[in-house]
Amino acid sequence: MGNNRLETLKRWIATQIHRSGRQIALALVAALVVVGAGWWVAWSQQPVTISFLVRAVEAQQLQILADEFEAEHPNIKIDMVEGPNAADNVENLYTTSFLLGDSPYDLVYSDVVWIPKFAAAGWLMDLSDRVSESELAQFLDADVAAGQYQGGLYRMPFRTAMGMLYYRTDLLEQLGMDAPDTFTDLIEASQAIQEQTDVPWGYVWQGLQYEGLVTNFVEIVAGYGGFWIDPETLDVGLDQPEAVQAVEFMRDVITEEISPAGVTNYLEEDSLRVFENGNAAFLRNWPYVWAEANKEDSPVQGNIALKPMVHAPNQDAAACLGGWGFGIAKSTPHPEEAWEVVQFFTSRRGQKQFALEHAYVPSRRDLFTDPDILAKFPHYEQLLEVAAATVPRPPVGQYAQLSDILQRYLSSALTDQMTPEAAMQRAAGESRRVLGTISRQSS
Repeated sequence: MGNNRLETLKRWIATQIHRSGRQIALALVAALVVVGAGWWVAWSQQPVTISFLVRAVEAQQLQILADEFEAEHPNIKIDMVEGPNAADNVENLYTTSFLLGDSPYDLVYSDVVWIPKFAAAGWLMDLSDRVSESELAQFLDADVAAGQYQGGLYRMPFRTAMGMLYYRTDLLEQLGMDAPDTFTDLIEASQAIQEQTDVPWGYVWQGLQYEGLVTNFVEIVAGYGGFWIDPETLDVGLDQPEAVQAVEFMRDVITEEISPAGVTNYLEEDSLRVFENGNAAFLRNWPYVWAEANKEDSPVQGNIALKPMVHAPNQDAAACLGGWGFGIAKSTPHPEEAWEVVQFFTSRRGQKQFALEHAYVPSRRDLFTDPDILAKFPHYEQLLEVAAATVPRPPVGQYAQLSDILQRYLSSALTDQMTPEAAMQRAAGESRRVLGTISRQSS
């Protein structure tokens, strides 16, 4: 009932008190109380709306789970706000909303690398007291770790992702070659395929100056036995020999024309198109590629396999950890309803349905061997092998600044504006200044 209507009703009651006496007026007041109580009950029974921002393409895919949740929880509505498809831009929108101090979002649908920044800023609730250790043990260890920051848990895993190497089985069989294990193997197999078949490119990947370039570097530097930033000590490894070797490999596959020169402008979709059209033998990308490359109209359908990324001799393969999950905004007025949404989406049932519908990779360990999933996606058992080799990007609060530094200098090296060694020395120095360790670790 609006304020104007209430004021009118009160004036009318006052008039009746004057005209009719106390007894009638009391009856009218009682009626007003009943009407007001009914209005309050009706208002309090309105559904609570839980809102979060998500990339436009995934908002459409998540709608099936949102519809099911609302059917089972009539007291809660889900409002998925469609944002840009670039994850970096979505992060910026979340950040802006929190900085303004009046964020409309109850949940944060978060990439793995956002958690240190958002948790350090105090924008997320600690979920530690809402989930037991036995429940967390059902998820992949790396996915759980990616949601933790300084002893707290700020993100529940929903879907995981990891970088991997896809390859053409038919081309390797034609040349009598095995799938490559080392960087040298990859180069030799690529050159042989380029020389002896009509496939123009050996290896495609993501070389544009954006976060995808960083994920490629993370896998390659780990494959050489190096590191970017040690989150425990904050030591920077970019100017160490292993990191320089990693950049030299990335540059060499371009200069030796194993990768096209245009790879320095490639996003994930660009590299996928080259591979699925039959124009490359090897592709570094994410799990979603399997379903895309095996579509009925794909020239490479049925002729691809996957494995962990190549590495240096006597070193281990590394798969950069990706993936998304749900955090609860500390500013939400509806934390209990928000938690119900998180529980539903991250449940075994929710993850299984999303995997079967859209071929995303679940973060629950037992779903990799679920009979229904394997019947549709038999390669999931191989994905579990890749998942065992995951490495995270450094979980530090200054991650966004550090990633920007690395992107800029990697791009400078790959486009021959700087030598790999000079680029990594500059990147290391700037990174130490951001971390405040410039005087502790020499460049």
